[in-house]
Amino acid sequence: MTLPIGNDAAHAAFASAMTGGTLHHAWLFAGPEGVGKATFARIAALRLLAEGANPGSLPPGYDVPGTDRTRSLIAAGSHPDYRELTRQPKDADKPGQDLARSIPIAQVRALGPMFATTPSMSSRRIVLIDAIDEVERPGASNALLKSLEEPPAGTIFLLISHAPGRLLPTIRSRCRLLRFDPLDDAAMERVLRAQLPDANATEIAALVTAGQGSPGRALGFAGLDMAALDKAMTGIARDGDPSNTQRAKLAKLLSPKAAQPRYEAFLDRAPAFIAAAAPAKHGAALQTALNSYDAARALSASARSLSLDAQATVFEMAGLVATLAEPARS
Repeated sequence: MTLPIGNDAAHAAFASAMTGGTLHHAWLFAGPEGVGKATFARIAALRLLAEGANPGSLPPGYDVPGTDRTRSLIAAGSHPDYRELTRQPKDADKPGQDLARSIPIAQVRALGPMFATTPSMSSRRIVLIDAIDEVERPGASNALLKSLEEPPAGTIFLLISHAPGRLLPTIRSRCRLLRFDPLDDAAMERVLRAQLPDANATEIAALVTAGQGSPGRALGFAGLDMAALDKAMTGIARDGDPSNTQRAKLAKLLSPKAAQPRYEAFLDRAPAFIAAAAPAKHGAALQTALNSYDAARALSASARSLSLDAQATVFEMAGLVATLAEPARS
């Protein structure tokens, strides 16, 4: 596993802590979703455990040889000193189905037996939580807080957060913050070209725009012709679609069941499209754009949670995009 592209400063800061004797017991890897926080955390966890098992035997940086036992145990999910907490499938017999809304207190309490003993194979043990934002409140958060306040010997917590401002202040205060930023367009293009070698330049450019600095977000849009969706929204935003023809066409295009992935992509993309247009506005036009952005975010959330009619939802969302049009000057 290679380091994710971008955020070199964060990677270097953690490496410095590993080698400089300043390794805090709890780290908060914070930044937008899809910028490589969790990938880096898993790389760091592997390195920490492998180094703890064989001090001084590894090359500099984050490399761990493919033959290292730590690597194979983590890959098999059987390393005794490593635990990873994530949302689990709602139905254990259907692992490919929907995930639970949160990480419950039972998962946090399940760490107890590991904490009751010393590390088995290393001087360290790692608890990785992806994402700490999804830990159930207040029960699970409070149970985790106790371990952060009085960490078991040798335990290092790696906590992934997409929205650190929403965490309990008591959890944030126990952690050392490591910030991860959105990638610039050049880095985004490098990631996307590596992951989508068959994609043409138009698709890559559209995904870079739609991803907003998040390769994970952009890859979720792959194959959904985001360029066409952006083109449709650009036309509506330019002239306001006074006859509603473009809005109706887009709503009809995205409403069939077969178009569900593109419909969901549109729900994600439209609020961001409005937000991107806002900085170029002034006065009343700016306030209108900000209001439309808030309304678009609310509509996107409601469409999912309430299973709103797709055709009506797209028509309404496109109407919010249309508010970006400014009156023609005579």
